[in-house]
Amino acid sequence: MKIVVGSDHAGFELKQKLLPKLRTAYEVLDMGSYDPAPVDFPDIARKVCEAVLSGEAERGVMFCGTGVGASIACNKVSGIRAAVCHDIYSAHQCVEHDNVQIMALGGQIVGWTVAEELINAFMNARFSTEEEFRRRVAKLEQMDEAKAK
Repeated sequence: MKIVVGSDHAGFELKQKLLPKLRTAYEVLDMGSYDPAPVDFPDIARKVCEAVLSGEAERGVMFCGTGVGASIACNKVSGIRAAVCHDIYSAHQCVEHDNVQIMALGGQIVGWTVAEELINAFMNARFSTEEEFRRRVAKLEQMDEAKAK
């Protein structure tokens, strides 16, 4: 699986700690930041979203201080569904029920061992074939399309 990752300065350390492990399991595209200097998370989030939307990557992970800002930024991009995931259940359920493409993690919230498990749960999850979840995601897509007009 090809994935895309990105971080601001607050998520940089966690991303850097995880990159070697991620690269053994996935083909990884890193959109920055590439050093701990201050950077605005919306700029990196846009690049991560564009890689997912273009099909360059199947899923993405954004790292910031809490995951909240990164999630908000990603969800502003039409066609993207992102979720903050700091527990295992949410990490796989957000894909299974909501077809989330980008996980947001907080470098100031979770440690690298937990983050690694969260990412694996997220990447290994598959969107449900059950009609109720497909119907709900279709409604989310309709809301997204209406917002874009």
